[in-house]
Amino acid sequence: MSTPATRQHILLKLIAAEKIAKGLLLLGAGFGLVFLERREEWFQDVIVWVNDELLLPHGNVILFLLQKIEAFLLGTRLKAIGMLALVYSAVLLTEGIGVWLEKRWAEWLMVIATASLVPLEAYHLVHRPSLVKLALIAVNVAIVIYLILVLRRGSTHTRRA
Repeated sequence: MSTPATRQHILLKLIAAEKIAKGLLLLGAGFGLVFLERREEWFQDVIVWVNDELLLPHGNVILFLLQKIEAFLLGTRLKAIGMLALVYSAVLLTEGIGVWLEKRWAEWLMVIATASLVPLEAYHLVHRPSLVKLALIAVNVAIVIYLILVLRRGSTHTRRA
């Protein structure tokens, strides 16, 4: 039978693994948005294909929408989003790896970083409600509460001993 300390250790590892996975996904997305070359050429190929294969005249709504999407994708806004994703991925990876390695500072960092996002997530939930957002907030609040309880009980090393 597992002890409360063992269950606590397993839960912390699961939380750390979740943060690492999210950090790696954001790292890939951010890297692609910031550093992916040939975006312009690739999108021009898509527009040419749509025009040639679907025999759409230049005034068509679909072609107009594709050109608007191209302007957005090639603009600086997308690079800014990519940079934000890279910064946030660094925070998530730092949290996850630190908690995986049982560092107390990482547990505190995770509490602060996760708790600081809950108001923003709640704002988005109010303006664009969805079950996914509600579940995300519930998970993040549960993680914050759990980590606060863990941190109040003592250090990771003391719990495992």
